[in-house]
Formats: sequence, C-alpha cells, structure tokens
Amino acid sequence: QVHLVESGGDLVQAGESLRLSCVGSGGLFNDYAVGWFRQAPGAERMFVATITRSTGSTYYADSVKGRFTISRDNTKNAVYLQMNSLKPEDTGRYYCAASMWGNVVSNVGEADYWGQGTQVTVSS
Repeated sequence: QVHLVESGGDLVQAGESLRLSCVGSGGLFNDYAVGWFRQAPGAERMFVATITRSTGSTYYADSVKGRFTISRDNTKNAVYLQMNSLKPEDTGRYYCAASMWGNVVSNVGEADYWGQGTQVTVSS
C-alpha cells in the first residue's frame, strides 16, 4: 500500500505558475501509474494529467494542454505537476492518485490510492 502526500498549493494571480508535488511512501513508487485530479467546490473530481509507470508517457485534459506538465522522479518517489499560465478556472483542490494495476490514472475509478489534496486558488 502506498501513502500519497501532496504539497505546493497556494493562492496566486492569473498568469502565474505553481508546481505541485506528490510524494509516495510505503511502496515502490515507480510501480504505480500516477494522476492528478482537480475538484472545485460542489463539482466532481476531474482528471487533469497522468503519467505512466513504465515509459513515463503523459496525457492531459484538453483544458490544460500546453500549460501543465506532469513529470516523475522515481529516485525521490515523487510526481510533479508544473502549472503555468494559471487561470481562475484552474482553481480547486488538487489530488494525486496512484494505480498499481493500470498504466494510467485518467478517471476516478482507475485510482487505487488518493492523497489528501492541496488547494490551488487563482485570482483574476
């Protein structure tokens, strides 16, 4: 079982950047596909980005393509989400999710483990 801890959330202005981190413990993190999800108040948890465990291939929601970059450093048991050109609609709590069996985590049902999330607020 892997334990996930997110960090890096903050209050920023539109156009600024943030880097979120997700650190895993309790297992070999490189055995897991990892994804980032965002949940706004009163809304469903939505897919943002995912990275595979084998090739490190990446996939993004259309709304963040070209602005966000997901990456992983297996030596540090970490996955990162670099968020550039932030928009108010990027506001929400960002969750890291891991899957031991799937090659990606692109929807909520594919996740085996979740972190507690980190809050990102983008003001206009």
